[in-house]
Amino acid sequence: MTSSILSWIWSERFWLPENVTWADLEHPPPGEEYPRVGHILYAIPLAFGVLFLRLLFERLVAKPCAQILHIQADVSRPPQSNAVLEKVYASRMSPDEKQLNGLSKQLDWDVRKIQRWFRLRRNQDKPSVLKKFSESMWRFTFYLGIFIYAMRYLWVSPWMWNTKECWYNYPFQPVSPGQYNYYVAELAFYWSLMLSQFTDIKRKDFNIMLVHHFATISLITFSYANNMLRIGTLVMCVHDAADIFLEAAKLANYAKCQKLCDTLFIVFSIVFFITRLVIYPFWVIHSVLIESWEIVGPYQSWWLLNGLLLVLQVLHVIWFYLIARIAIKALFKGKVAKDDRSDIESSSEDEADTNCRNSKDSSLNGRSRI
Repeated sequence: MTSSILSWIWSERFWLPENVTWADLEHPPPGEEYPRVGHILYAIPLAFGVLFLRLLFERLVAKPCAQILHIQADVSRPPQSNAVLEKVYASRMSPDEKQLNGLSKQLDWDVRKIQRWFRLRRNQDKPSVLKKFSESMWRFTFYLGIFIYAMRYLWVSPWMWNTKECWYNYPFQPVSPGQYNYYVAELAFYWSLMLSQFTDIKRKDFNIMLVHHFATISLITFSYANNMLRIGTLVMCVHDAADIFLEAAKLANYAKCQKLCDTLFIVFSIVFFITRLVIYPFWVIHSVLIESWEIVGPYQSWWLLNGLLLVLQVLHVIWFYLIARIAIKALFKGKVAKDDRSDIESSSEDEADTNCRNSKDSSLNGRSRI
């Protein structure tokens, strides 16, 4: 039965073009190697190494940088100890008027006093600016580093300048060390994000981001198993470009450099538009949809890939609309307004600061990609 299940999962009709079998890929030319799913699984244990590296980075690099910028951990005054209110808080952080009145009668407290207790309790759970700064600095460093690596590798790759090279002789395309390292690094990073999401700053879009990270991991693994590494590296590089400026804008905001934050956010908006609404649809999707049809021809997983990429493009349009609204406010009001998108911390309902935020890949951090 196990053999039947594996045969169904790895069906050649689904994964491969017509007249190509897995046996054809078993024997690459001497000195070359085709992608194998087993190779990309090394990203899972590597993800724990990424988590450890992140802890060291936040402690040894991010926190000292925050101290230089006079960013300190927030110390909030704890509320009066009360078991009844703690029990209510565990299920609902902001009780409605009916609950407030009931608690007022039960505790013989004024409603205003109870509201103040909940406000202080929420502030106690609110993530500090130092923690948010450390998280953003880690992501900024990764996106910048991986983008520089990708550009150095792709700059000398023929498919960077002629996307038809992604499909010539497909799927008989050997994997290069640069491709493999890029894929493993990206996949390990997203595995680490999925694991750390349970300990990172709690956000309203927790479930959406969990699904997003799973989708991203699946798409990266899918493209590697299907030997679509050439087009996959282009997709990942295009998506990483804008996030560098987004995280930089958030760092500037946490450091209270508002003008720099506004400038970086506008730069992020421009880069997002160029990479995801121009380069991505007219360069990447055009290659996957048109050029691959002409050179390779459609097959089952080809339809799935194009469907996912087109759905992602629709999301890009929606996200850019939200980004443009904030950028326009920054241009005309001189300040990046509080984002109404999905990565607002759930413990920060009372927070009035003007954070530069991303909507993620469902957020802009979060991007479903190959």
